Amino acid sequence: SERMRFIASKSGMHWRITFISTSCNDLVASGRDRKPNALVQVAVIDPYKQHLVSQACTEIVEANKDPLFLTGVAFPSEYPASPETLVKLTVYDAKDKNQESVSKQLFCSACNSFLGSATFSVGDLLRAKDEQLTLSLRSSDGVCAAGTVVVSRLKMGEMEEVDVDHITTDIPSQKVNQMVVFYISLLSSCLSLTVFRNPVCKVYRFQTVDSKWMFVREQMEECTLSFSIPKQLLSLYIQEDMSRVQDLRELGDLSPHWDNLRKEVMTRYGGIISSYQETLAELDKITGHSFKPSCCKAQKSLEFIPINLHTQRMRVTCPKKTDAFYDIVTVGAPAAHFQGFKCGGLQRLLSRYEAEKKSTAYQCIYYSPEHTAKAQEVLSTMSLLQPLITSLADQLLLAAHEHSSPGLRDALKNLSDKTEQFVHTLKDELVKSALLALHAAQPGFGLPGHSPAASVTESTVVCNNVEGSQTMTGGEGGLLQPKHQDSIPHHKEYDEEEWDRIWANVAKCLNCVIAMVDKLQEEDSSKQESVPEQQLADVITSHNPGDWREQLCPLVTRLKECVMEVAEKAKRAMTFVLLQEAACSIPQGFLLQQRRDVVFSQALAALACGFVMRLYAGMQDKGFLRQLHLVGLVAQFESLLSTYSEEIGMLEDMEVGISDLQRVAFKITEAKTDELDHFTVEVPLPQLVFQTLPEEIKEGKPLRVFPVLFNVGINEQQTIAERFGDISLQERINQKNFETLEAYYKSLSEKVPLECLPCFQTQTDIKELLETLGQNVVTKKRKNVEILWIAGTICRRLNGIRFTSCKSAKDRTSMSVTLEQCALLRDEHQLSKDFFVRALDCMRREGCRIENVQKNIKCRKYAFNMLQLMAFPKCYRPPEGTYGKVDS
Repeated sequence: SERMRFIASKSGMHWRITFISTSCNDLVASGRDRKPNALVQVAVIDPYKQHLVSQACTEIVEANKDPLFLTGVAFPSEYPASPETLVKLTVYDAKDKNQESVSKQLFCSACNSFLGSATFSVGDLLRAKDEQLTLSLRSSDGVCAAGTVVVSRLKMGEMEEVDVDHITTDIPSQKVNQMVVFYISLLSSCLSLTVFRNPVCKVYRFQTVDSKWMFVREQMEECTLSFSIPKQLLSLYIQEDMSRVQDLRELGDLSPHWDNLRKEVMTRYGGIISSYQETLAELDKITGHSFKPSCCKAQKSLEFIPINLHTQRMRVTCPKKTDAFYDIVTVGAPAAHFQGFKCGGLQRLLSRYEAEKKSTAYQCIYYSPEHTAKAQEVLSTMSLLQPLITSLADQLLLAAHEHSSPGLRDALKNLSDKTEQFVHTLKDELVKSALLALHAAQPGFGLPGHSPAASVTESTVVCNNVEGSQTMTGGEGGLLQPKHQDSIPHHKEYDEEEWDRIWANVAKCLNCVIAMVDKLQEEDSSKQESVPEQQLADVITSHNPGDWREQLCPLVTRLKECVMEVAEKAKRAMTFVLLQEAACSIPQGFLLQQRRDVVFSQALAALACGFVMRLYAGMQDKGFLRQLHLVGLVAQFESLLSTYSEEIGMLEDMEVGISDLQRVAFKITEAKTDELDHFTVEVPLPQLVFQTLPEEIKEGKPLRVFPVLFNVGINEQQTIAERFGDISLQERINQKNFETLEAYYKSLSEKVPLECLPCFQTQTDIKELLETLGQNVVTKKRKNVEILWIAGTICRRLNGIRFTSCKSAKDRTSMSVTLEQCALLRDEHQLSKDFFVRALDCMRREGCRIENVQKNIKCRKYAFNMLQLMAFPKCYRPPEGTYGKVDS
């Protein structure tokens, strides 16, 4: 595959300088009686074209004439700096700490005072002792009395020349067979697609408790899966709905009542197909974008795209220690912003809808959600098994034609296994009851002698709603109260044994095939035994190879015909079940399904992004790969949404979307696949990488994820909810997902040695952390953010995938990510307590997260005001000058 070299590597005659750090000595402020608030602007000058290539700034160090800047400067990886490349350092005295003033008005004398500048070449720095230069600052009048600046090249450990920060694949072009498998890195229009792109790098140096320096590098990137996964999912939805419409057409003639319902359902599906096709067409027009900014969260054409999806990696280099890195995925809460939250989110809407469905008399036989799910399962299984049985039957005939006894035995065994599975699938009471119901829905069933009331036993519930009257008919035609939702129709006028005879014929046909194969092999064996050994070769040669095929062909043909007949009947029956469910769902059910599709699309794109990032990070970790295929990975979603106003609707959407991820499995392939499964996300890998994986993963074993969601609101709206409102939703979510996390750990500890898990400096046992988390979940404490901290720690200890969300993954998310990073530096890398607050302010003021804000709203300010921040926990408050009223 294409290798994206780390930005410190050498390429030909060009050098790519990585990062530099700066400090100053003896700075002289414009006012001699005060110390300057210093910052350094770093600019790269092309020596040949003599123009500015890029520029960056350090943080502001207040009231210090000898400032040591913690924020380093990362040079752009796309610029191949040569030894002749010039770097200009300009030192300013910042009068205004406002983030916008610093970034936009460096040359404005009203906002910043020029103190001095110095220029050096890349070659000078690389040739200098210890790769460090001390330069004199030239003041505006040319007198070297402004102080000195010290420039050092930061070295990020031994991994500088290893491809750890860019993930690319190079896969031969191939056509995707169907739309049920999502391809992570394959689009039919390109041969090689970078999963992560547009990196933003920030570097720092912080002091440890033993007065040594650690180097920290943040890298934030967009993910192309933000668009590719939703587009493939939309194509899947369109194909599925088109298939449903075709199945409904193939039901045949129905009575006027059922025919009208069918037409209405088909019209609804047509509307969804048209809407999804329009959305897909709009997405296909978008090129060059890899993320949806927060200001577009309610845009109709982008509603399937996750909000502000980014990956962030923090890499830490400490003296005499192996480099460590920590990954996190940030994304706006998966929610249907375009549809709004006036009536709540999915969790509330679905509960209300199911309650109304049970209490209302619909124009159909009401099948339970379990029956509907079973019908979908039967349809899916038949669609896979029927063509497979046909193919295996043809293989059996081919083996017979070749007179191959081993081939015949193998083909027969496979055919028997799949046919028995087929018969077992159809041996379900639901199939029989649905055939009876379909018979009752055909024209002429209600004629004299075929009264619906007389044809339904007491165990049947048939709902009628004609001209506004609602009655329940059953038994002898009297009124019945609604029965339980698992009631099934039972019509006396229909031959109940017909279906049993039809599907039993499949088993009989298979037995005939088995008996014929046994007979042919016995005859062949007896012939060979009765012939002298010297004549055996002549007998085999003279034997007509068509004998076996001729005798088997009628039986195999009959088996295929029976399978096809049974499959067609069962398909019509299950389609009728789904028609009844769809008819009961008009119109609210269809609207809710569309909302659920939108939310699931956003959640799936985020999960796929996190899975790929985690997979590449653990590719050389045998313990991780073992855990991956034996148990699966936990995907922990941290949410900072409040349980008040619109955000409670977002949280209700997010809860359902994250829960739906339980239906997702991942599959590692060598960029080719034959088996298709619902909601399987394929991750094609280059051949050399693929060959290093365990056999279970290479064989295509589905890799499970266990999504868990923990929410703690931290803003002023959560204060209102806690004092005057209701936080039961948050409490229920945290309790339920704690139980899921606890069950995952139990399963993991039973199947995988705990030695396979990563080692951390903090020695707290995972079991003890779980107990603490459980106590916090049930404790009545306002804004108990310890729940989030402990859940995040457990996730990392379990090799899991970390996600952090708020409404737009921009402001509160930035506070959480930077706090988590500094906590990791403190707990795992001995960050000095004197540097903790400075490190936190540096990351929030000059790090990747403020760049994320800039990308989203074109403004370097977090969308907070002073009143809001008073309600925030102190550790979630940004530094002065980095927040204000902005349009987010």
